[in-house]
Amino acid sequence: MTKVRVAGFSISLDGFGAGPEQSLENPLGKRGQELHQWMFGTRMFRAMTGKDGGSDGVDGAYARRSMDGFGAFILGRNMFGPIRGPWPDESWKGWWGDNPPYHAPTFVLTHHPRDPIEMDGGTTFIFVTDGIEGALEKAELAAKGGDVKIGGGVETVRQYLCAGLIDELHFALSPVVLGQGEAMFAGQRSATASPNIRRPITPPTSFSADRGIPKG
Repeated sequence: MTKVRVAGFSISLDGFGAGPEQSLENPLGKRGQELHQWMFGTRMFRAMTGKDGGSDGVDGAYARRSMDGFGAFILGRNMFGPIRGPWPDESWKGWWGDNPPYHAPTFVLTHHPRDPIEMDGGTTFIFVTDGIEGALEKAELAAKGGDVKIGGGVETVRQYLCAGLIDELHFALSPVVLGQGEAMFAGQRSATASPNIRRPITPPTSFSADRGIPKG
């Protein structure tokens, strides 16, 4: 059965999943890269960026799991790029170059229509204008039995969490205090279910959670 999952999502000690002021120079916001230091040295991340070597410890295992088993992905528009408003042209194709790391249908939430983009390696970006539930319905069909990953950014994860649509949630808690940025838990009092902590891991500081009620 297809699950809707958040996996390997890094947050700071004070609950921020990205820094402020996203830009071409700072795709994750200012100081946002500090949240992901646990992953950068893993074999999975180095291979994904065309490099040899890397660690295979607990961090490596969770880095692999953060991308394994998914048949489709859902991204917010900010996760896809820094452009706001109507698409000025078709030139922007994501942060990742010609071969993005998804290798599966990847649905981008937006208010502005755009034709799908087929990339190298099996990734196709599909732009969805009918909201989070419409994107999830399309992604579940495209996943063909695999899981659907809510890949971010923070606002997209928060929307799915508040709507009670996430089955499994894994945060990597980074030993960083940002002080400002995109707050993961803003407005979470409106969530329809509280997660049950399933698998605390030390080290690194990391935890998984399952939703307390079945979806639907």
